[in-house]
Amino acid sequence: MAESADKLISVFVDGIEVKVSPGTNMIEAAHKAGVEVPHYCYHSHLSVAGNCRMCLVEMGTPGVDRNTRQPILGPDGKQVIQWMPKPTIACATNATPGLHIRTTSKIVKDCREGIMEFLLVNHPLDCPICDQAGECHLQEYATDYGRGYSRYVEDKNVKPKRTMIGPRVILDNERCILCGRCVRFCKEIAKDEVLGFTERGSHSTIACFPGKTLDNNYSLNVVDLCPVGALTSTDFRFKMRVWFLKETPSICTESSTGVNTTVWSREGVIYRITPRRNDAVNDTWMSDSGRVLYKQVAAENRSTAYAIEGRPVQAAEAVAALADTLSKAKGVAFLASGKSSVEEMYLLKKLVAAVPAGTKAVHLVPHVDKGDDFLISADRNPNTRGALLTGLVKGLESAKCESLLPMVQEGSIDTLVSLNECAGVCGLGREELKKLQYVYLGTHYCETSQYANIEVPLLTVFEKDGSFVNQQFRLQKFSQAVPGPEGVMSDRAFIFATLAKLGGKGPRNASAEAVWESMAADIPQFAGISFASIPAEGRPIDGSAFASQPFAEGKNLHFSA
Repeated sequence: MAESADKLISVFVDGIEVKVSPGTNMIEAAHKAGVEVPHYCYHSHLSVAGNCRMCLVEMGTPGVDRNTRQPILGPDGKQVIQWMPKPTIACATNATPGLHIRTTSKIVKDCREGIMEFLLVNHPLDCPICDQAGECHLQEYATDYGRGYSRYVEDKNVKPKRTMIGPRVILDNERCILCGRCVRFCKEIAKDEVLGFTERGSHSTIACFPGKTLDNNYSLNVVDLCPVGALTSTDFRFKMRVWFLKETPSICTESSTGVNTTVWSREGVIYRITPRRNDAVNDTWMSDSGRVLYKQVAAENRSTAYAIEGRPVQAAEAVAALADTLSKAKGVAFLASGKSSVEEMYLLKKLVAAVPAGTKAVHLVPHVDKGDDFLISADRNPNTRGALLTGLVKGLESAKCESLLPMVQEGSIDTLVSLNECAGVCGLGREELKKLQYVYLGTHYCETSQYANIEVPLLTVFEKDGSFVNQQFRLQKFSQAVPGPEGVMSDRAFIFATLAKLGGKGPRNASAEAVWESMAADIPQFAGISFASIPAEGRPIDGSAFASQPFAEGKNLHFSA
C-alpha cells in the first residue's frame, strides 16, 4: 500500500528529486525517477548479495559540521553535498533524507565498462545460438554500458555445458556470471536449498549439493531469474526466438490463488507461460505445473466438434437443440464448473432462470487437493468465489454435487447439463446417464461425454477473454492468446445464444463489456465496474458476505489474504 505523503523522504538521482519511503533501495528509487541503474545480482524480491558490482554509483549526503552538527552551507546558501571518494553499489544503498547519487559520471561509466569487461572474460560469444538471445541482460548491457572491445588476450576458461541440474532445468555453466539469484531463490523463496557455488576464482561454477537435484515445483523460476543464458527450460529450449512471440496477459487456472501469467505465442501456437509480476498475488513467481497447462490446447482428447446423438452438426443447430431440450424438460440439473469465468457464470445463471422446468438445481463441482502454502491453494478451482458473487450458487454446501445422484434415482430430473465437468465425479455412470437427456459442454472429452445426447466444444482459458475472482476476492481479467478451433463459438456466445432462444432476459449481447454492464446493474459488489476498467493487477471485491462459506483449507501464507 502507498504510504502517505508526510512519511516520504526526498532523494536525488542525477539531480532529480524523488519522493520515496525511507529505506527504499536506490535502484528502485532511480527507477522511479526514470533512470536505469544496470544490475545483475539484485532482484526486488530477493536478499541483497552485492556480488556483481554492475550497479556502482557515486553517492553523496548533505554535509554536516562534525562539531556543531549544523548543516554546512555553500556560497549559494544551499547545503553542501559531500560525495564519497569511491563509488558504491546502489543495491546495498537505502534511501535516507537528502541522499544523492550520480549514475552518469565518468567514474561510474568507467566502472561499468570495467565490470562488463570482467564478465565477458570467460563468457562465450555465442549470442546467435544462445536461447536467451533477445532477453539477455548481458547482451543488452554490453551494448549500452560496455567498452565495445576487450583488452584480454588469454584463452577463455571452458566450463561444462548442458548439465541437467533438474528434470526441467539445464545449466550451461560457461555462460553463468555467478550473480547468485538462483541460489537465493532456492534458499529464500522455494525453501529448497539445493544450489551453491563451487570452485574458486574464474573456475567458480553453480552446482547442486551432492545427492540433490533441482526438482521442486518452482524450479523454473530460476530460469526466469537468470539474466543470461546459463539456465534454460527443457520444455522451451531452442523452440522459438522470443522476439517472434506475442505476449498476452493471463491468469493461471491451477488453483484459486490466481497467479498472474504471460502467455507467449506465435501464429496460434503457445510456446511457453511465464509469471507476470503482481506483488499482491504472486510476486514474480509461479509453479512449474502451472507452466505446462497450455498443452491442454492441443491435447489428444480435445473436444472440437458439435454433435447431436453422435451426428456432427454446426453450432447453430446445437444451440437450437439445447434450447429445445431445456424448454421441454420437467426437471433440470446444471453441473457448473469453478473453471468458468465470471461472465460465463453470470450468463449461466440467467439461462437457469429462463428454463421453464419445475425442478431446477445448480451444482458446483469442488476440486480440492493439498495446497503447498505458497502459490497452489487447496481449492483447485480458479473461480469458486465468482460463482458466489454472481449468484450462480447460493452456497457451497447446498451446491455440492453429492445430491445429484439421488435426484436422478428418484426421477426428479430428466435433463442434465454439464459444463466442463464430468458427470462421473458426481457418481453418475452409464446406466444413470441413459435415463437422462445428457448435454455435455466441455473443452475435452471425458469418461462420460460419450453418453451425451448433445456435445458442445468449449474454449480453454487461452482462447477467450474474461475474469476470475481469486481466493483473496481479487477480480482479475485474462485476455485471449490464441484463436479457438475453427467453427467453435465462445462459451459466452453459446450460452447467450441459448438464452436468447429461450426468450430469457440478459445482457444486450455476449461481449464481455455488455455482460459487465448487466452485472454492474444486478450485483452490488460489481457496481461501477466495467470490463475495461479492471486494472492489470486486478481489484479487490468485497467478499465479506461470504465469510461463512466453507472454502477449502490452505490459505496462501506467503502473500496477504
